[in-house]
Amino acid sequence: MSDKANKKYMKKSEIATFGIGLFGVALLTGWMPDYTATYFADFAFKGKGFDPDTMSNAISMVFLVAGIVGAVCELVIGYLVDNTRTKFGKVKPWVGFGVVPLALISMLVFVAPNTDNQNLAIVWMFVIYSLYTAFCCAVESPANCFGSLCSPNPSERSSAISIASFLRSVGQSGGMVVILVVGLIMKAAMGQQQFKNAEGQGLDLLISTAVCALGIILFTMIFFVNNKERVPFTQEKVSLKDAVKVVFTNKNLLMVSLTKLAGFGRGVYGTVSLYIAIYLLGSKDLKLGLLLPMGIGTAVGTLLVNIVLKKFSTKKTFIIFCLYGASSLAILFLVSKGIGFNDGLIIPFLILNFFCGLQHGNTNVTPNIMIADCVDEIEYKTGKRQEGLAYAGYGLFSKIASAFTKALGPWLLYTWSGYAVSTDANVAYAVQTDATLDKLLMIYTIIPAVFVVLQAVPIFFYDMVGEKKEKITKELIARREANGTLTKEEA
Repeated sequence: MSDKANKKYMKKSEIATFGIGLFGVALLTGWMPDYTATYFADFAFKGKGFDPDTMSNAISMVFLVAGIVGAVCELVIGYLVDNTRTKFGKVKPWVGFGVVPLALISMLVFVAPNTDNQNLAIVWMFVIYSLYTAFCCAVESPANCFGSLCSPNPSERSSAISIASFLRSVGQSGGMVVILVVGLIMKAAMGQQQFKNAEGQGLDLLISTAVCALGIILFTMIFFVNNKERVPFTQEKVSLKDAVKVVFTNKNLLMVSLTKLAGFGRGVYGTVSLYIAIYLLGSKDLKLGLLLPMGIGTAVGTLLVNIVLKKFSTKKTFIIFCLYGASSLAILFLVSKGIGFNDGLIIPFLILNFFCGLQHGNTNVTPNIMIADCVDEIEYKTGKRQEGLAYAGYGLFSKIASAFTKALGPWLLYTWSGYAVSTDANVAYAVQTDATLDKLLMIYTIIPAVFVVLQAVPIFFYDMVGEKKEKITKELIARREANGTLTKEEA
């Protein structure tokens, strides 16, 4: 490549604060869906006498509808981002000015109305979680877009995205730490029995959300102040029709996006992670012990991906990690069944959980790098730089997949597995049968493993790699130089 294609543009502090911004976003959004599901099912309307089957089906539909709302919002937000022109850039305003509304609506998710009307309760769940999903799109999607704007150098932006993804992975586990610490402080301040009563009403979740809401505001402000968009945006206005066309007609972007849809079921493990900690490992507090090794594995995985990418293309890297991920989940299932659900399972389970987490580094990093490359390809073909729409396309499929996941997960948990909900206001979780425990383990391991393999299938048709990628990078720099649109740093 030319010298300009290899030039470094970002300060080290910017790479760090880009990651800090994603850390802040993940600190709140990383744990919200799974804990929202258990809040709606186990705490929000406990003791109201609502029909449990109706509520279980409603909760599944809540996440399905919210996912559809999110999918629509992704396209709309992407369209608006690509038509945003401010002195701060096209992405930063959405992140900087969207976090406060997101923080507020997140807290309201854990404030259920005091009603004996089951229909009203169900309507509230639909409305509040759909609102949360919409505000989440308005912050999270633009934040992800920044990776394609931080540098015109593909190698530099790939490293920046990898490091930022590492910190985002830490943030996803950070929320779990907040919940644990809040619980310990409440227990020390209130005493064991009063804490159990407060926990039974989900008060610890509300306080934890408030802490994480403050965190997202603080950390995203650090990002907003220190980071700069360096790739010049094109001036043409993009119609909504063109927006949809971009998402569905660029083959490579479509293949990356389809990984989310093909692998939607890989995320159902999150639905049962709390119950795995309670019933298979023996304590709710072990959810952090359960997810922390996976979170650490995910964080380490983001670094491993960066190393693998130096030897293999994004395409090969993605496929390699998918095959590894499915294998590690299958091994976790076999070991768990071999040992049985007792104290002896805890250490092996947590260790293997770390190795299962390595695969998530791939899905956190590689698609974002691929999408940034697709943005270059779209600009090369059309003359328009459309980060918002490219990431919105991926986000569209991601939200649809999430809707399927959040509909499938609760159905598997509350219907297929035979999970019994506690009806005692002072007892958080009921005793489960052995058959239910076996199915919980399958939801955590075997079912996700199948979808991890399926998500690799579309990438076999992805070709924005090698000489094609290098050619497009050089051509775009040459065009900007000829048109006089190079940034001062590029020049």
